[in-house]
Amino acid sequence: MCARGTFPRASFPPEAFPGSDGSVRLSAPRCVGLSRIPEVAPSCPLRLPLAVRMAEPPPELGDRGIRDKLGLWDRRPRPMAPLTDRQTDSVLELKAAAENPPVPAELPIEDLCSLTSQSLSVALAAAIPESTEDILLKGFTTLGMEDERIETAQQFFSWFAQLQAQMDQDEGAKYRQMRDYLSGFQEQCDAILNDVNSALQHLESLQKQYLFVSTKTGTLHEACEQLLKEQSELVDLAENIQQKLSYFNELENINTKLNSPTLSVNSEGFIPMLAKLDDCITYISSHPNFKDYPVYLVKFKQCLSKAMHLMKTYTVNTLQNLTSQLIKRDPSSVPNSDNAFTLFYVKFRAAAPKVRTLIEQIEQRSEKMPEYQQLLNEIHQCYLAQREHLLGPSITSTVTELTSQNNRDHCALVRSGCAFMVHVCQDEHQLYNEFFTKPTPKLDELLEKLCVSLYDVFRPLIIHVIHLETLSELCGILKNEMLEDHVQNNAEQLGAFAAGVQQMLEDVQERLVYRTFIYIQTDIIGYKPAPGDLAYPDKLEMMEQIAQSLKDEQKKLPSDASFSDVRLEDPESCNPIKSGTAESLNPRPQTMISPADLHGMWYPTVRRTLVCLSKLYRCIDRAVFQGLSQEALSACIHSLLGAADSISKNKTQVDGQLFLIKHLLILREQIGPFHTEFTIKEISLDLKKTRDAAFKILNPKTVPRFFRLNSNNALIQFLLEGTPEIREHYIDSKKDVDHHLKSACEQFIQQQTKQFIEQPEEFMSKVAALKAMASQGGPKYNLSQQPWAQPAKVNDLVSSTYKTIKTKLPSMLRSMSLYLANKDTEFILFKPVKNNIQQVFQKLHALLKEEFSNEDLQIIACPSMEQVNLLLSMSK
Repeated sequence: MCARGTFPRASFPPEAFPGSDGSVRLSAPRCVGLSRIPEVAPSCPLRLPLAVRMAEPPPELGDRGIRDKLGLWDRRPRPMAPLTDRQTDSVLELKAAAENPPVPAELPIEDLCSLTSQSLSVALAAAIPESTEDILLKGFTTLGMEDERIETAQQFFSWFAQLQAQMDQDEGAKYRQMRDYLSGFQEQCDAILNDVNSALQHLESLQKQYLFVSTKTGTLHEACEQLLKEQSELVDLAENIQQKLSYFNELENINTKLNSPTLSVNSEGFIPMLAKLDDCITYISSHPNFKDYPVYLVKFKQCLSKAMHLMKTYTVNTLQNLTSQLIKRDPSSVPNSDNAFTLFYVKFRAAAPKVRTLIEQIEQRSEKMPEYQQLLNEIHQCYLAQREHLLGPSITSTVTELTSQNNRDHCALVRSGCAFMVHVCQDEHQLYNEFFTKPTPKLDELLEKLCVSLYDVFRPLIIHVIHLETLSELCGILKNEMLEDHVQNNAEQLGAFAAGVQQMLEDVQERLVYRTFIYIQTDIIGYKPAPGDLAYPDKLEMMEQIAQSLKDEQKKLPSDASFSDVRLEDPESCNPIKSGTAESLNPRPQTMISPADLHGMWYPTVRRTLVCLSKLYRCIDRAVFQGLSQEALSACIHSLLGAADSISKNKTQVDGQLFLIKHLLILREQIGPFHTEFTIKEISLDLKKTRDAAFKILNPKTVPRFFRLNSNNALIQFLLEGTPEIREHYIDSKKDVDHHLKSACEQFIQQQTKQFIEQPEEFMSKVAALKAMASQGGPKYNLSQQPWAQPAKVNDLVSSTYKTIKTKLPSMLRSMSLYLANKDTEFILFKPVKNNIQQVFQKLHALLKEEFSNEDLQIIACPSMEQVNLLLSMSK
């Protein structure tokens, strides 16, 4: 009962309370539910246990260690769980509030005696009622028993049983009330469930009726759809049949139109009728499974043949009438004036719109049907035949006229003839585009025939040209002006012309190569030098004097041009070609040109070779040029070697060597601008193994081996070992020039070194031989006692050498300056000679100091190195 908020039931002993009439009245005991006494019941179960808990002492812990540790939580000065100031204040406030708890107001009077005096320090005026009787009376009044008396124990027990039954009834009243309340809800739910079941039965019935109606409606709908579908199929079938029959029904209409005498290809209805005819033929051809397919196809083809015949007749008649009208204007039928050509094109351009529309229709259908393609080819053939009939005689007469006007000037003839054919080709293409929209290769075939007439006239003239200049200029005209300028800018219209010019160019190049080969054989290899060609150094000295005199005159008479401005002009490129030394030898600044650098002063074979190569470079193919250039350079080098030998015999060896060096330098410099390799590959057959194998098989010892049936058979070994080998050799003309130039410079250096220091070298060679004999166990020697090595003899040798250097060195340097005319080249060529002289004198000084005494050295009086260097510098 305490859990439900009431005090536990208890029986109290009866007490006598004085009544108003003086009798003693027994009151009901203090046992009332909290629900009956609202003032007491709510707070009783909360406050009594709290007071009891506060009065109970705290339980003691059994574990001393835990108690000791708990006691350290606030131990100072190092507490284990220190509290903040705010926490400490809160604890103190709680402690103060717990020491004096208030007395509950609902506590009965009997329980107040158990409280200590300290607990009753609070004022009890508000908490304690006036008397216990008032409290009990109020409880009995609540129970409705204030007028009943209990005098005996039987009455008490009866009263107590009644009270207990009343309490039980009051306690179960709320449960019975809740049961009745829930029973009402259950009855309502059962009624609702019955209603729902009845509704579900009605819905199920409705669903069955709906399914029946829906099934009937769907069947009707499907039947209607099937009827509509069949109706659509029948309509489509009828339309399809009508559409297919429309192509067959057009046959009668087309036949009627084609057989009409008033039908013309220029009428408005002809092109639509032709389009309808094409559609019918295409449709019938694509459905060979139709009935009467072959019959109708043949009939439509016949109609197409009639229509194409009309178109062909109209177009051919138009073109033939134009040609006949133009020919009638010139009775000779060989027009030869510009007016005739103008008339040819003007009349045809004026007539082009009459047939262009018809031809466009044919071209549009030519890719779909072969009949139209055949018709278009026939129209092309007719058009081109009429143009050839008009232009052929006119072009032939014009070319003949140009040939008669430029009979001696082949270049002007080729240039004018090619320009004329360029205009013809361009005009023909433009006129063709006036009639047709699609190109045809037959037009180029016609133009090639017309260009052949030009080629037939020019070729006999070309094959009789012998001058390389003329042939090279013709190559330039055909290759640069015609093919590169005209043809590349308008390749589509000049394709036929390019083929004719290419053939003509190949003939000119072939003729040029042939004439070049003849020129190399006759004018370079077979050149016989005249005395003036070998008059070196006389001609150079004479030209130098002339140049000096001209220079002096230029100082007296100022002019814009001077001798120092002379340049060699390349006839092909109009670019000045500076002749002189090789750039690899550090060419000198162009302040004044030496006579040896003038084009006219070159040796004829060198001049001819370079001119020949300059003519060939831009005219022939690279591979052909490499072969010819190698042959020309080899012939030129061979001629220079022969000329150098002749000059060496006639004059001095120095002149011959410097002549060869100078012209090889010219060759090396002038072939530099040719951006090509002067290398050719020669293939030779090496028969050395074949010869050795033949000697082996002819040996009498090998005869028995002829008939052996193993690998030692002599015939098999001959076939295997005697196979000739193919060898490839690469010949580089540029390297050949460098090789001969290097060889000539080395010979010049050796010859000049020997001229100056031959005697000291012989002397040192003898001393070296004497030392070698002594080192090999021969007798000891004293060099100063040798007859050929006495100080006086050595003095004569040294003096003679010094005098030779002093007298001959200036003449050598003068020759180098005259031939080479380049300070840097002269320095490079003279430096090895100077080094050789210095080295010999250094060795001679060391030898004299080693073998001779100081007195002998004074007698010898060998010049010091400073004196030798000063002599070489002063001489230069």
